[in-house]
Amino acid sequence: MPELELIDWMTIGLCALLIGLSKSGLPNMIILVVTLIMFVFPARESVGFLLPMLLIGDLFAVTFYRRNVVWKYLISLIPWVSIGIVAGFFVLQNIRDEILKPLIGVIILVMIALNLTRQKFGDNFNKMLPNSLLFIILMGALGGFTSMVGNAAGAIMTIYLLVKGLPKREFIGTGAWFFLTVNLIKAPFYLHLNIITLETFSLNMMMVPIIIVGALIGIRLLKYVPQKVFTVLVLIMATIGGLNLVFD
Repeated sequence: MPELELIDWMTIGLCALLIGLSKSGLPNMIILVVTLIMFVFPARESVGFLLPMLLIGDLFAVTFYRRNVVWKYLISLIPWVSIGIVAGFFVLQNIRDEILKPLIGVIILVMIALNLTRQKFGDNFNKMLPNSLLFIILMGALGGFTSMVGNAAGAIMTIYLLVKGLPKREFIGTGAWFFLTVNLIKAPFYLHLNIITLETFSLNMMMVPIIIVGALIGIRLLKYVPQKVFTVLVLIMATIGGLNLVFD
C-alpha cells in the first residue's frame, strides 16, 4: 500500500462517508466513490480496497431494510451473477493495471449513460426492456462482471429492479441484499488476487465510524434532499472522474 498523504486520507474519508450515504438509500454515490478512490490507489488495488467498506455499508443497509426484500427477484439473478463474477475474476487476474484503469473508466461512463437514459425516458424506458429469462441472464451476468471488475454494478441493478416495478422500500431493500450477496461472493476471489490485505483491511476498519455516520445522515436526508439536483451533481462529478480514468 502506498504512503498516504493528508489529501489521500481526506479522499478515503470522503469515500467512506459517500458509501454510508449510498447504502442508506441515496443513489449513484458508488459510481463517484469508484472514481475518487483511484486518485489514491492504483486501479487493481482500489477495487480490492473498497470491498470491505462496501460490505460494512451493505450490512447496515440490510439491517435497516431487512423486511423489505423480494427474494424471488434476488434468487433468480444469483446463478448468472456468479458467471459474471468468475469472468471478471479472470479479467482481473490477467489484465495489466494500465489497461484496467481505462476499462473501469469506460464501465463507469456506460453506467452513467444508462442512468441518464433511464431518467430521460422514465417509465417508457422500463417498458422497452423485456421482462424475460434472457433479460435476467443478461442483467445478472453484466451485474456480476461489472461488480467484480470495478464495483460498478449499481446502474444495472437499478434498471433490473425498476423493470420489476418494486415500491421504494422494497427497491432499496432488495438492492441492499443483492449487493451484500454479490460482495460476499467476490471476497474470496479478491483475497486470492491479494488485493485485500491485512494492511488495507486495517485501514478499512478505521473508516467504519465514518460509514455509519454517512448512513445515519443519509437516512435523515432521504426525505429532504432535492433528488434531481443531487443526482445531477453526483453524475457530473462521476463523469469527470470516469473521463479522467479513460484519458489519463
